[in-house]
Amino acid sequence: METALNNQTFVILAVLAAALMVVVTGGVVYLTAAEWRDRRRRKRDQEATAPTIKKTQRKKKK
Repeated sequence: METALNNQTFVILAVLAAALMVVVTGGVVYLTAAEWRDRRRRKRDQEATAPTIKKTQRKKKK
């Protein structure tokens, strides 16, 4: 009887550990994707607000 209870406890703990690993992995994936998306958005916004220099205004200095 005691062995069955120990086995059941270990199974429950193993399932709980696996579920927690899935949750943590999902969180890491989400945060990585959010950072990647935000980095792209910041770069796009920075390029949109950067002053553009026309080719005629760009002259080589001698």
